Amino acid sequence: MSVQELQQAAQEFVDAGFGSLELRVHDDSGEYTARAGVRALGSTELPPEDGRFRVGSVTKTFVSTVVLQLVAEGKLELDGTVAGRLPRFALDERITVRMLLDHTSGLFNYTGEHYPDGTVVTGLPATGKDWADNRLRGYTPDELVEFALAKPARFEPGAEWSYSNTNYSVAALLIEAVTGRTLAEELESRIIKPLGLTGTIEPGDRTDIPGPHSHGYLRYQDGEDSKVVDVTEQNPSLLFAAGSMLSTTHDLQVFMSALQSGKLLPADLLTQMRTPEPKSGPLNYALGLFKQDLGSQTLYHHNGSAPGGYGALMYSTPDGTKTLTAAITMTDADVNLLEIFPPALERLITKVFN
Repeated sequence: MSVQELQQAAQEFVDAGFGSLELRVHDDSGEYTARAGVRALGSTELPPEDGRFRVGSVTKTFVSTVVLQLVAEGKLELDGTVAGRLPRFALDERITVRMLLDHTSGLFNYTGEHYPDGTVVTGLPATGKDWADNRLRGYTPDELVEFALAKPARFEPGAEWSYSNTNYSVAALLIEAVTGRTLAEELESRIIKPLGLTGTIEPGDRTDIPGPHSHGYLRYQDGEDSKVVDVTEQNPSLLFAAGSMLSTTHDLQVFMSALQSGKLLPADLLTQMRTPEPKSGPLNYALGLFKQDLGSQTLYHHNGSAPGGYGALMYSTPDGTKTLTAAITMTDADVNLLEIFPPALERLITKVFN
């Protein structure tokens, strides 16, 4: 893929209604970047090159990697139960470490549940006006888990599959219980420092984005009025270990390449990390990774979005030699993301990997 084609692909995202996009493609022939859109509304500046952004659920891949490292060290068992490690919570004793990582625990999603019959059970403020009004509020990890446990489980442990942020908050607390150190410290010593990631942070309840960054915006409905607010500052503790981290497109590239090439996990555990849980169906979700078949090409990925303003892409070939990472921001455009994002993403992935 030429630099010109990559630039065109970035511009297509912005033309579709996104605020900005930084794309980074790394392969055997080198590294290519493209930027489109603006750093902030009212500005003509491009998004900063390799600026920090909120990576959302890409965080889950980092957390899963640390858990699997602890499994490799014999400090956890993938099919061992969790309740005894975290006795302060009333966890179902059938829930295993694997069920947390592959989303088969049945734990209520603390940001809300949407059931197949159309029923919605609200969670903590995580979307629209409710979240916008409360976006600087901080939560402790225990608050998130206790909120989820106060709700009925979605299903019996292991019976079904459903994506739940609660799983990864519990997984992170399990990391802390086993190691006696914070998640941020474990990420730093096991992944960030060894790989030389200079822009990656588990920010706790820090609301700003340090260093160069683009602004993110949220359009929401307030009664009959449609409003737009700058949500660059938000408290990421709402999504502790499930969507809280900050990073850069370069750091995500280095991490994903290292993970897929076997530098972070033993081969047997990397294989398990990449083997989809059958109950996840066509989503092909494994242990903190999605598997995607693109023609004759197999890709592994985990994308992410913050509650408002930001999105992330992280894709790799199985050997880690070709990666695509991207930082996305939202703008004030009145668009339906569920309509514009999937086709834009499909065009991009096809261009890069075919």
